[in-house]
Amino acid sequence: MAPRTTQILEAAARLIARRGVRGLRVEELAAEAGVSTGLIYYHFKDRTGILRHTLEFINDRAERYTTGRDPEAAPLAPREELEEVLLLELQDTCEVRENSSAWGELRASAVFDEVLREDLARATLVWVQEVAVLLGRVQPTAPAPALAAAGERLTALLEGLSVRWLSGGMRLDHARDLMRGAIDAELTLLLRT
Repeated sequence: MAPRTTQILEAAARLIARRGVRGLRVEELAAEAGVSTGLIYYHFKDRTGILRHTLEFINDRAERYTTGRDPEAAPLAPREELEEVLLLELQDTCEVRENSSAWGELRASAVFDEVLREDLARATLVWVQEVAVLLGRVQPTAPAPALAAAGERLTALLEGLSVRWLSGGMRLDHARDLMRGAIDAELTLLLRT
């Protein structure tokens, strides 16, 4: 991705996280990114294009911080990898806070925006499938529908825990403990299928 495009998408994610999708104004985005409004329209065509690309950007950024392990580090066991990937969505860093907040704002706006709803549904499906694959590495004999259902439950719970933590309704360590407990429960359930 070109540096200017990245700069604009970083600014869009920041603004959406702080002000929501309704608060995203192209003029403010241009000021936040330090570019002209014309450049934004050149790269993204319209507001919908900005939102779609921002959703893709935050998904890519989440992928980097949840899977970007040191290549020199010892490989993780499948159970450890599953837990690490999910818990890295619950870390107290600016990037994770911003990503999680922006994701939540985009999800809320998708209720009223069919185009955004479709993009979000696709992104969510990919995420659920990635978690299902990780679950399958831990429980390789579990049937695919059971893995998909467990992946869906874990990702939905993670979104809820993230919102509660970010909004001050729960401590981060408690959210992480609840996620670990849910992983244990799902793996136990998969053993029975």
